[in-house]
Amino acid sequence: MNALDPVAARQAVDVLADLPRDDAGPVFRAPWEAQAFAMAVALHARGLFTWPEWAETLGAEIRKAQAAGDPDTGETYYRHWLNALERLVEAKGVADANTLARYHDAWDRAADRTPHGAPIELRPEDFR
Repeated sequence: MNALDPVAARQAVDVLADLPRDDAGPVFRAPWEAQAFAMAVALHARGLFTWPEWAETLGAEIRKAQAAGDPDTGETYYRHWLNALERLVEAKGVADANTLARYHDAWDRAADRTPHGAPIELRPEDFR
């Protein structure tokens, strides 16, 4: 993925009030959280969705999780973020549910074969 556009990232931080952050900007507990954030910012910058549309979709995912018993401690925030991203990507026709599931499974296989601390890379055999 290309470097994150700092202007687009700042706009996301300004618009999304519940985003975990400190004085320097968004706070991430794991690299995948930063990557999910960057993907949403990049797709917004490409016009896939507006920030109000994003906020509504993310809010719906959070409400759904809370109704299912999510403790809302903040530790699951980016899981909801990723669910919202997948929901919008599917709703906008960028990828269907089968494609998203196929990539999810491929990433799981790639992670399983990757030594701890090493970058996870997808290979053709991950899509078996």
